[in-house]
Amino acid sequence: MFAEASLSVWGWGGLGVVLFLISFGPFAIFYLAFYILCFIGGGFVVLLLFGKTNSEKHLERCEHSYLPPTQAGIMKVLEEMKCESKPIKIDRRLTGSNIIDEPLQQVIQFALRDYIQYWYYTLSDDETFLLEIRQTVQNALVEFSTRSKEVDWQPYFTTRLVDDFATHLRVFRKAQERLNEREDPKQRDAPDELLDSFFEAEVEMERKICRDMVCTSRKDEEGYLRDLCEVLLYLLLPPGDFHNKNMRYFLREVLARGVLLPLINQLSDPDYINQFIIWMIRDSSCDYEAFLNILKLTDKPAELEAVKDKVLEELQFLRSLDTAGDHISVIKNQMNSLLFVKKVCETRIQRLQSGKEVDTLKLAANFGKLCVIPLEHILVHNIALQFFMDYMQHMGGQAVLFFWLTVEGYRVTAQQQLEVLQSSQRDGKNQSSQTTKGLLRAAALGVYDQYLSEKASPRVQVDETSAARLEQKLSKEDPTPEIFDEIQRKMYDLMLKDERYYPSFKQHPLYVRMLAELDMLKEPSYRGSEDGDLESFNGSPTGSINLSLDDLSSGSVDESAQLHAFISDTGVCNDHGKTYALYTITVIRKNSDGSEDIWKTYRRYSDFHDFHMRITEQFESLAAILKLPGKKTFNNMDREFLEKRKKDLNSYLQLLLNPEMMKACSMLIPYVYDFLENKAYSKGKGDFARKSDIDPEHCRVSAQLDDNVDDNIPLRVMLLLMDEVFDLKERNQWLRRNIKNLLQQLIRATYGDTINRKIVEHVDYMTSPEQVSDYVKRFRDSYWPNGILAETPPRRDKSTRMRTRVAAKTTLLGIMPDELKHIIGADTTRKGILRVFDMFQHQPMNRRLVYVFLEGILETLFPQYKFPELFQKLHSRSPRVLKYSKKIRSLQMR
Repeated sequence: MFAEASLSVWGWGGLGVVLFLISFGPFAIFYLAFYILCFIGGGFVVLLLFGKTNSEKHLERCEHSYLPPTQAGIMKVLEEMKCESKPIKIDRRLTGSNIIDEPLQQVIQFALRDYIQYWYYTLSDDETFLLEIRQTVQNALVEFSTRSKEVDWQPYFTTRLVDDFATHLRVFRKAQERLNEREDPKQRDAPDELLDSFFEAEVEMERKICRDMVCTSRKDEEGYLRDLCEVLLYLLLPPGDFHNKNMRYFLREVLARGVLLPLINQLSDPDYINQFIIWMIRDSSCDYEAFLNILKLTDKPAELEAVKDKVLEELQFLRSLDTAGDHISVIKNQMNSLLFVKKVCETRIQRLQSGKEVDTLKLAANFGKLCVIPLEHILVHNIALQFFMDYMQHMGGQAVLFFWLTVEGYRVTAQQQLEVLQSSQRDGKNQSSQTTKGLLRAAALGVYDQYLSEKASPRVQVDETSAARLEQKLSKEDPTPEIFDEIQRKMYDLMLKDERYYPSFKQHPLYVRMLAELDMLKEPSYRGSEDGDLESFNGSPTGSINLSLDDLSSGSVDESAQLHAFISDTGVCNDHGKTYALYTITVIRKNSDGSEDIWKTYRRYSDFHDFHMRITEQFESLAAILKLPGKKTFNNMDREFLEKRKKDLNSYLQLLLNPEMMKACSMLIPYVYDFLENKAYSKGKGDFARKSDIDPEHCRVSAQLDDNVDDNIPLRVMLLLMDEVFDLKERNQWLRRNIKNLLQQLIRATYGDTINRKIVEHVDYMTSPEQVSDYVKRFRDSYWPNGILAETPPRRDKSTRMRTRVAAKTTLLGIMPDELKHIIGADTTRKGILRVFDMFQHQPMNRRLVYVFLEGILETLFPQYKFPELFQKLHSRSPRVLKYSKKIRSLQMR
């Protein structure tokens, strides 16, 4: 029964399958499976959506029931983002002058296009950011323009700028002097050694500032510029823009690394400076003599090789030309000139490579071949007289020479006064002859008392008969221009014939130096010996001559000698309208062998003051012990006051020369000897430094002009530049006074009394809207010629750069006027010009000068802010500053 039932189920099932396959086909099974899966999947999706909807309703009920309400800020931000941004209005006015604003707007547009837009558009198409950047830059420019208009630029251009340049040159000169003192020639020629000496000299002058890290380290330089730019942005930007860190950092990087750093790199590049020098003096013709002098004076073989290669190239070109026709003589002359230049280069290179190159004045030469300058010519030539004056002072005969010069001055003055008197009498004017004769008598008596009387110190030694005859004329006769002629003629014969004076001067190194300054020294021939040294002067009584100034001094300081000094006399001098007191100091030196040296020297109160400042600055402990008598502004030539000051200065000297003090401070001895030597005292400070008792931080180089008391700005500037460029402070003070007088005459003859007004007008012209617009246009055209960003030019090859150096030196030397050479000397002029040129051939030093100028401009623009303290803080990180501070503290503790 059960079996029959199972069979019927399977039968009916099989029948159903057969009928299904017959009805729907063999693939119906797959369709059926697919329909079943769709049904199940659809049911699952319906359940999921139903559950999600119910879950959201449940969570919403829970949120409203248990959590605080949500903030609406996000929704507001989203709504504002969906709204259209409001357009930003750009005011194109920047400086208030259309001729400046137009090119300045183009510069801003080009800068945004080439430095920001090219990468910003790869991130976003939104113009808002670019407009914000432009608005911020314009705000900064407007603020900068406003401050620039409020600044008086005249003091900066006429004083500060020149001071900064002169200080930089002084640091470079001191670095050169230190290198020249080293015995190893390899150290003297090494660029790194010069750089180290330069920044060591800088920290000694600035004391708390050294820019070595900024000028030699790229990382420190970028950090310095970032700090400086951030301060500028703080001063120029609105508070809202500055406090936006993203905006501030972005502008800081663009300004520091995109603007200032490339500009400083270009301005400090020696090759760029050399090209700029040539461009600035492009109107002057090339001086062939100056070119040959440069080739003979250069100590760089690379410069000579570059010139030689160019000469060979030109020779090859000329030889390839068709020499037929009328131009053959011209071509031959050109070839001969080029061959001569080639020979000069080869000879100079050979001398440099042989190691025989020394100073021209130290080369072997024959005294018999030197030019002989008569004494009468020496006495009337400024340059020659300076060297003869130094020689006479060295030989103790300065009184004879000064008497001759004073009498010459008296004769000229007396003749002029008498001519004026005679002219007045012819014209019928009432001018008292007694007044004129009284003035002449007073002047003649002054000459007599200064050089011939018993009280004269030093006194000119003349025979008693001549002195008595002169004294009788002065007491009984009216003074005439020829009253001193007899004694003056005898003094001239004494200088001419006495072997101590003019005859020996012609055999002295100072005579050779004089010929070099007069450009009358022939180039000596080179005669090498077996040991490679140069031969000495033939015909010289000493066999060889060392032209070092040390040989002209009295010798090294004997620290065991006892020194005594006192003021023996006081007088009042009148020098070109300047009245001052002069103190006669008698110095006695007891040597260790029992002998004594006695001499007299003459000092002004200003000399005492400068000496006091120098030693108290080096040895601060002395400031509490040594007290210099104070100044007096009015009635300081009164006899009673001078006697009191003489007594106080004597007390000062006795305390200074106390053996216990000299023993306790042995490093003070060279300063004391330098002050008491019988020579013109070389001031270490000057008038402005004496004022630095009030504010020592503002001691500038221009203040070193202690003999310049007028307020003529151009004269101060020219004397400053001449002092530093040509190193005139080490020269004879009489020469410096003559230079000053010549410059005064030149200025007054050229401009009269309107020179200061012309200076102001020139500064106003330089800062006028037209000139500023021209500066902006030149900047625009140099960086974006034809509106396209200029590509960085490739570095020129070494040969081209060396030829540019020679061309720049030749140009500088060629523009020097002959009048300047006649005033200060040809050799001094050449050395001064070449010193300035050599200073610009070192990029780290040039960077230092650029940063000094930049800091000076910022201090002038923002005088109310403490920029000097900021720069001191930024530059005091240098290890050299720390090392120098430790050195000073150690010296003070001794």
